[in-house]
Amino acid sequence: MNKLFEIVNNLEAKLSKILGQYTIVQQENLKLLQQKNNLQQQLSKQQEVIDALENKYESLRVANTIVGSKEDKHATKLKINTLIREIDKCIVQLSD
Repeated sequence: MNKLFEIVNNLEAKLSKILGQYTIVQQENLKLLQQKNNLQQQLSKQQEVIDALENKYESLRVANTIVGSKEDKHATKLKINTLIREIDKCIVQLSD
C-alpha cells in the first residue's frame, strides 16, 4: 500500500511539472504569435514604402526623359503609347 501511495505521489508530481511546462509553452506561443503579427505589419508597411518609391522612381525617370535626357527615351515613348492606348480603351468603354 505504501508503494502504491508513492507511485501516485510521483505521478502527481510529474503531472504537475508537465502542466507547468505546458503553461510556459502556451505563453511562449502567444508571444511568438504576437511577434509574428508585428513583423507581418512591419513587412506590409515596408512593402507599401517600396511600392511608393518604385512609383516615384518611375515617374522621375519618365520626367527626366521628357525634360531632355537621352537615356530611356525609347522606354518613355513606349510608356506614353501604352498610356494613350489605355485612355483610348477607357473612352471606348465610356461611349458604349
